[in-house]
Amino acid sequence: MFHPLLHLLSPGGERGRLTILIFHRVLPSRDPLFPDEVDAERFDQICRWLRDWFRVLPLDEGVLRLKAGTLPARAAAITFDDGYADNHDVALPILQRHGLTAAFFVATGFLDGGRMWNDTVIESVRASKLQTLDLSEVGEQGLGVHDLTDVVARRRAIDSIISRVKYLQPVQRTDTVSRIAEASGAPLPATLMMRSDQVHALHRAGMQIGAHTVTHPILATLAEEEVRREMQESKQCLERIIGSRVGLFAYPNGKPGEDYDERSVAVARELGFDAALSTTWGAARQADDPFQLPRFTPWDRTRWRYGARLARSLLASYA
Repeated sequence: MFHPLLHLLSPGGERGRLTILIFHRVLPSRDPLFPDEVDAERFDQICRWLRDWFRVLPLDEGVLRLKAGTLPARAAAITFDDGYADNHDVALPILQRHGLTAAFFVATGFLDGGRMWNDTVIESVRASKLQTLDLSEVGEQGLGVHDLTDVVARRRAIDSIISRVKYLQPVQRTDTVSRIAEASGAPLPATLMMRSDQVHALHRAGMQIGAHTVTHPILATLAEEEVRREMQESKQCLERIIGSRVGLFAYPNGKPGEDYDERSVAVARELGFDAALSTTWGAARQADDPFQLPRFTPWDRTRWRYGARLARSLLASYA
């Protein structure tokens, strides 16, 4: 039932729309702590829907054809952010089974055994054997005392801590997260993110690799030279790994004006990227700035609701 509607809303040509979907992880199985995170079974289902409803293009092709006004009807692209190992281990075989491609935006500073700051918080709380996590002496104003007696309480603690740490300056955030990990007493994993050879394997499999900075900072909070260094070093590192040019970039977190600003956009242009992606809700139009393309993924679990939300996203691009 969605084919005619999606064809109407995304007709191709100069009036075409490019629906860019964003994912982060594809877990092997459902995580009780994050039950809404996409797992293998659910991603397989989503890929089946996307294959049925859309013409899924490699992102670079989609961007070029959007600009040229030559998109096919119902054009879409799939993207992943951050560089989790499950992108290679779990998502890649599913994509291949469905004959789909995706672009993977990798924060290079966490390759080969690193871990993103938010994952340090998550895994510290997840694996702690404490019933109460006292962070009242951590941070300038303290991060409070958190109940860890059950899964619901641990998730509440994670959300609270992350919201208070997210927009700290990078050095302060790193120190704060280290102190949280120490207070939790939890063993922390070193295999959450991809190894360099896994990034290379994605590229060899026909997937696209895009830059996502080195340390995944809030670019809007950095000096311009730091913004340039984060973007440029990420691009150069990935080009060395895959032996090919990297022409795509995704802003960390991706909210315009809050997570990145006009300086970030200007730097992305100066560094020779072809396009850059935000996390603004909606579908991309020919008139949109190619360095601030929107992305969106429905969170619904049923075929009807998932398709309906995609249709509403396309409809909003006509406003």
